[in-house]
Amino acid sequence: MKRTLPFAGLCALLVFGGCHHQESREESGTTFLVTTPLRKDTALIKNYVCQIRSIQHIEIRALERGYLQEIFVDEGQFIRKGQLMFRILPALYEAEAEKAEAEASFARIEYQNTKRLADSAVVSQNELALANARLDKAGAELLLARVHLGFTEIRAPFDGIMDQFRVRLGSFVDEGDLLTTLSDNSRMWVYFNVPEAEYLDYVSHSKEKNISAVSLIMANQEVFPHKGVVETIEADFNNETGNIAFRATFPNPDRLLRHGETGNIQMVSPLKGSLIIPQKATFEILQKKYVFRVGEDSTVHSVEIGVAASLPDLYILKGGLKSGDRILLEGLRKVRDGDKISYSFRRAEEAVAGLRVYTE
Repeated sequence: MKRTLPFAGLCALLVFGGCHHQESREESGTTFLVTTPLRKDTALIKNYVCQIRSIQHIEIRALERGYLQEIFVDEGQFIRKGQLMFRILPALYEAEAEKAEAEASFARIEYQNTKRLADSAVVSQNELALANARLDKAGAELLLARVHLGFTEIRAPFDGIMDQFRVRLGSFVDEGDLLTTLSDNSRMWVYFNVPEAEYLDYVSHSKEKNISAVSLIMANQEVFPHKGVVETIEADFNNETGNIAFRATFPNPDRLLRHGETGNIQMVSPLKGSLIIPQKATFEILQKKYVFRVGEDSTVHSVEIGVAASLPDLYILKGGLKSGDRILLEGLRKVRDGDKISYSFRRAEEAVAGLRVYTE
């Protein structure tokens, strides 16, 4: 019994060793896929949440008090500059204008009579001066009455689109009451916030890279058909967010964009001669990114890389690799640093084929 147990244990050890040897042999027979970084002109695309505003968006308010007598336009209607929009009951102001006109006529006749008497030396020049002053006063009061009468008719100050009515026909409105709003949507101002680091990149490279042109992704995820131009950057950073506001201007000939919409600004920065690799060829340790570089003797070694920017499926490098370096493309979890592998080579252009890369 004592001789049987060691013999059985030896057999088990031989069987286990044989299995382990067979498993290692099968692993060593794996052929890995290897490629090189690709040198390519590409572009870095950044998106920013934005607010869309009309270049002119104003409140239309009553200039005089009274009952809203007539409405000549409709909500959402495009109206022209000078077009009559509202009329407030003008009866009182018409009466005041007629009274002022009568007083002006009386003062004019009085002045003419006084002038004839003054020319004949019947009255003094002081009397003539007083008559002239009364005439001027009456003329000014007539002008003021006509201005007040004109305020009962509210006309569009520019071409634009009407918003909803804030009052209804027959409502009593006081001076300054809001009637509606009017938007000039021929061009749109689009505001978006940019972090400090990206602002510095933009200011440093906007002229040489011509990146002032931007695109607008609308709320339905479609691209607005017209390009915009970054025209204004605010003076101060927001201390709470660390952002600064940009303003881009977009033409809006079809009036598709409206005041108050939201979307995303898409800014494209061309990158010439960038070194790019697929993201799947990398792994991360303690928030640092690495690749397995394959040496001349087919041995793999982990190499830390510097990432300048990320595209959807690719990394743009700023250090760690050169154009001709061979890197492991697939099977990263199956090897360790220092392993010797068998591999097949795939050209860099083929390795990134089908991945999302932007070209200029």
